[in-house]
Amino acid sequence: MKSGFSLSWLSSSQPRKQRKFRFNAPLHIRGKFVNSTLSKELREKYETRNVRVRKGDKVKILRGQFKGKTGTVEKVSLAKTKIFISGVELAKKDGAKVKYPIHPSNLMITTLNTEDKKRLKNLKQKKSD
Repeated sequence: MKSGFSLSWLSSSQPRKQRKFRFNAPLHIRGKFVNSTLSKELREKYETRNVRVRKGDKVKILRGQFKGKTGTVEKVSLAKTKIFISGVELAKKDGAKVKYPIHPSNLMITTLNTEDKKRLKNLKQKKSD
């Protein structure tokens, strides 16, 4: 099978090609993998179910050992498809704190970072369509 990356893998029903698509995807396509669901209020306001997570968004953790915690997004790793949230950290054996990576499917966005006018414009365009 061809190495590298091809968009044709996305239309395949074979699980191996789906995995290959996700693992070999370039960063501009991986950006679509870091979508997270919106809270009910935001869903009604923007008339969309999910949106890409960005630094500065306030999120609530829905799954895992930190379930129920809320915090702001500090870092989004497209390469690893993980989100790092303030206040969500593990203590290592030597006592050092380390940020705990969380998959975006386990999060719910409660407040959007609206500093970027382009992001707001895109959300409003989705609403009008």
